[in-house]
Amino acid sequence: MRLFVALVPPEETLDALRAAVGAGRRHTPDLRWAPPGGWHITLVFLGEVDGEVLTDLSAALGAEAGAHAPFEIAVRGWGRFPQDRTRSSVLWAGITGDTDALDSLARGLRAAARSVRIPVDARPYVPHVTVARSRRPRDLADTVHALGALRGRPWPARHVHLVESRPGADDPYRTVRTWTLGWEPDPRSPERSTS
Repeated sequence: MRLFVALVPPEETLDALRAAVGAGRRHTPDLRWAPPGGWHITLVFLGEVDGEVLTDLSAALGAEAGAHAPFEIAVRGWGRFPQDRTRSSVLWAGITGDTDALDSLARGLRAAARSVRIPVDARPYVPHVTVARSRRPRDLADTVHALGALRGRPWPARHVHLVESRPGADDPYRTVRTWTLGWEPDPRSPERSTS
């Protein structure tokens, strides 16, 4: 299974993104625009995970999620990867708010994955929602200008989702588990999650 851990913005935030992205789509229709159902804030990309490790991984991620209190974030502004103006291939919406808590959660989840021997990216964490990709690197400055200002309302991040990525499927993202931030599992009861 190809997995990642993410926060999913609420519908109000997705609506704000839809409105802004509509202008970008009209301006640059040849980008591969991500469908709104796939918009998320990746916390840690896990890659291919063997089913035999899933139980231990799930326990480690759930315990880590329980160690972090909910916090508020919002989508605001636009960015590109790489940040070289003329050679970008990913366009994203930025995240503001309690980014210290967000960064701490991402670091903790990376450590939890490593604790069950899953290698994860060591690059600095840059929270974002990917909205489009370009097949070839290019200057996306005009597209960013067409998108206009983005200032979403703050929302409380309360749940962490373990998501399976299924490229080419009708529904390319399937939630495998969900944990509530700040909720400590009772070792005598089954794990609280959704499948």
